[in-house]
Amino acid sequence: MEIKLPGYFKYTVILLGLALLIYTLQQFKAVLMPLAFGLLFALLLLPLNRDLENKLRFPRPLAILASITMVILILGLIVWFLSMQLVSLTSELESISKNMQKLITKGQDFVYQNFGIVPPDKSQLIQNTIGGLQELTTTFLGSTISITTGALTILTLVPIFVFLLLYYRDHLEQFMFKFVAKDRRSGVIQTIIDIQHVVQSYISGLMIVIVVVALLNSAGLLILGVKYAVFFGVFASILTIIPYIGILIGASIPALFTLATTGELLDAVLVVLVFMFVQFLEGNFITPFVVGSKVSLNPFAAILALLVGGEVWGAAGMILSIPIIAMMKVIFDVYEPLQPFGFLLADIDEVKPKRRGRVRGWFDELVNGILRGKKNPNK
Repeated sequence: MEIKLPGYFKYTVILLGLALLIYTLQQFKAVLMPLAFGLLFALLLLPLNRDLENKLRFPRPLAILASITMVILILGLIVWFLSMQLVSLTSELESISKNMQKLITKGQDFVYQNFGIVPPDKSQLIQNTIGGLQELTTTFLGSTISITTGALTILTLVPIFVFLLLYYRDHLEQFMFKFVAKDRRSGVIQTIIDIQHVVQSYISGLMIVIVVVALLNSAGLLILGVKYAVFFGVFASILTIIPYIGILIGASIPALFTLATTGELLDAVLVVLVFMFVQFLEGNFITPFVVGSKVSLNPFAAILALLVGGEVWGAAGMILSIPIIAMMKVIFDVYEPLQPFGFLLADIDEVKPKRRGRVRGWFDELVNGILRGKKNPNK
């Protein structure tokens, strides 16, 4: 006999379940966070691992070790390069502070001459600004040490989890099949394959977009002669996964740095224009062609996921939030009772598949109109 529960009881259970889930994620962060990173890298390395096993006839343990080693080397080189750039950047703080003093003086003189506002004591203002920068630097270094200590633990566990997830992937699939009746296993297998392919294409496509945007940002800044152009270009490309806010932060930091080093407002404006142009290319051409429309999150869902991820797991949670919500959307779209939530997370361009970027949509309509005119010359 089926028991029908009232609606308010179901929603109460769902809310309690979400609260319990968040509590569990926070309490077992030391284990679940490296496991989440391990699952993410395992999904990324699965196609490469299969190619090494099937095409090159590598034994599975050797194939997994080779793929993990390659990722570690690539990430190590990127982190080393960015850290060297950051160390070199901090060495110029003294000259930047002097330039900032000159800019503040010019700004105060302009306000006094045009509006008659008497500026505050310059020495006190400069002293407070430098003191604030020193306090910020000390806090940043302390946070960096704390994050690095936790990162060492994560970096130790993540490769282990990646190896085990890839090595026992067949066993894990069989484990999932134990919960499904035999006559429905073929459909479950196909669903798992679809989810796997979509998630892999989305994450790998996102990595490609970040690399392409980093190259474009760096090239534009190098043309303008901005110092540490590659560092700012890579930093801004990583932030592009955050809708709207990412490009704002990624453009404002190098623009302020350029203004402080050169003292020319036009140079800072040109830096902002470079990032706006690259963002225009990314939103209308790069992402639609590379990532496609299989998984596209709306900005509200992405920003909310970043905030929740930051509250639950800190900086690591913000890094994981976008891939995790993308995986959830794929599962929502496949599982019929949860399809409304997949629709809620979807971007407008995904709901309207014919529109893949404003400029590309106009171009497609123009081409289709010309083709229709050729097919119907009498009309």
